[in-house]
Amino acid sequence: MAEQQVKVPDIGGFEAVEVIEVLVGPGDRIESEQSLITLESDKASMEVPASAAGVVREVHVAVGDTVSEGAPILTLEAEAEADAAGGNEERAAPPGESAEAPSPGPVEPTAPAPAAAAAGAPQDPDCDVVVLGAGPGGYSAAFRAADLGLKVVLVDRYPVLGGVCLNVGCIPSKALLHAAKVVDEADQFAAHGIAFGKPKIDLEQLNDWKRGIIKQLTQGLAGIAKQRKVEVVTGEAAFADAHHLHVSGDDGARTISFRHCIVAAGSRPAIPPSLAVDDPRVMDSTGALKLEEIPDRLLVVGGGIIGLEMASVYSGLGSKVTVVELSDRLMPGADPDLVKVLRKRLAKRCEAIHLNTEVTGVKANKKSLTVTMNGQDAPESDRFDRILVAVGRRPNSDRIGVEAAGLAPGEDGCLSVDEHMRTAVPHIHAVGDIVGQPMLAHKAVHEGKVAAEVIAGEKSAWDARAIPSVAYTDPEVAWVGLTEEQAKAEGVAYEKGAFPWAANGRALSLDASDGVSKILFDAETGRVLGGGIVGPGAGDLIGEIGLALEMGADAHDIGLTVHPHPTLSETVAMAAEMASGSITDLLPPKKRK
Repeated sequence: MAEQQVKVPDIGGFEAVEVIEVLVGPGDRIESEQSLITLESDKASMEVPASAAGVVREVHVAVGDTVSEGAPILTLEAEAEADAAGGNEERAAPPGESAEAPSPGPVEPTAPAPAAAAAGAPQDPDCDVVVLGAGPGGYSAAFRAADLGLKVVLVDRYPVLGGVCLNVGCIPSKALLHAAKVVDEADQFAAHGIAFGKPKIDLEQLNDWKRGIIKQLTQGLAGIAKQRKVEVVTGEAAFADAHHLHVSGDDGARTISFRHCIVAAGSRPAIPPSLAVDDPRVMDSTGALKLEEIPDRLLVVGGGIIGLEMASVYSGLGSKVTVVELSDRLMPGADPDLVKVLRKRLAKRCEAIHLNTEVTGVKANKKSLTVTMNGQDAPESDRFDRILVAVGRRPNSDRIGVEAAGLAPGEDGCLSVDEHMRTAVPHIHAVGDIVGQPMLAHKAVHEGKVAAEVIAGEKSAWDARAIPSVAYTDPEVAWVGLTEEQAKAEGVAYEKGAFPWAANGRALSLDASDGVSKILFDAETGRVLGGGIVGPGAGDLIGEIGLALEMGADAHDIGLTVHPHPTLSETVAMAAEMASGSITDLLPPKKRK
């Protein structure tokens, strides 16, 4: 035996990570890969494994200490290789004892064997599973598969994990929305006795803050990938055939052979021909989030969630914003009574909102962009400093050579899958935006886990009853399950409980008296069908209604759950009480006969 010092390995670039658990002590015999300590960063918890088997002689850390890569954990008297293996010879049973080994205690379950791959799978592939795309759906699938004992390779075109969502979508947009809200709230508080001067906006510093948030999350993912022994490959990828993926990157080309594949290649902004102008001032959402300047006049083409979020950002930072939407309403898909509250706020902040209006052309001038429009109340032409195109997204199936793998996308570019996220080629699964609407990160995460579990041989299927949608505008708009508009169109009999935030103390203190929480209940069973909320934090509150829907709860289940006071979460309980008739903060509505 020889003494060796066990040190903290590479933990994804984190420094001064806290030790929250010490799992071994002096004199303990440990196995190779046995967990020694548990670390916790602001991103995740991680266990540090032993690099060899042996006996612990001294522990150098304690709970509460902070460590970084290379810090000593313990001194180990390591076993020789043969000793560590335990030998192959059977030990003779002492006299009076049966040679039969005693019944062992509980043991960790072995990793399930991967589901059988299709005919033609390589005999000795590079991995059990290759995951194409490292967004929320992709990295969730990769990490879950690794946890289930599979050898995983994660491929992405970008050098940092997280995909569109973390790098150029969900996360940076929420950071900028928060910044815009701070500016707006400071301005509004002048009416309440606290006045600030005009804000001075340092774009470089603001962008540095935004990038810092992104870096913290993406570095955390890189560390988790290393901890789970997921191999990350960077480069442009395309199928060579049904069991090989060709990847071209800065380090050269490589072909990866696999038994199973999970396609999580995502989507990109759709640009209509009339707006396909080769000018950097015509931006998609990715370009808008770079925040290169605050234009004096900005045209937002598209009144959906992405368009209205970016309209909120730029108007909050000082741009004069005009929104153009082809349909007769903003945010199609959400109930009009919820959107009405947002529309009223946007009307004050935006220079103009034009519905039933189409942008028919864009001409790039030296100092501006001339836009022609066709709409009843819209001008025939107008000039803007920049244009944001936010009319939807298209799947990336046309960029990864799916045909070579035997897959045929639909007319919309999406890959069809069953409840196990299997495509028409059984050993190839697909998740996220590439399988269609709704194109939401939280949907992709759950689909990715299902795909990984099915490949690992577990009984798993996609059976979510509803997927929440959130617009992080000011105020936020969120909904889940059946909308009231859908219920009427489909002839579904329902009862509604709606609670106005004007009767909620917390909402009044936030100057959010125009908010509303509503829940729809099945007229026969009383169970939750869906719900919607408009107001600050609606995206955080909608989860309760989603859980109630999944659990088959009724109005009494929600109303009888004690909610803290004073909070906005009370508005969900009181919406249920409005439906059950047990409300005391307002007069209960009269039941229809």
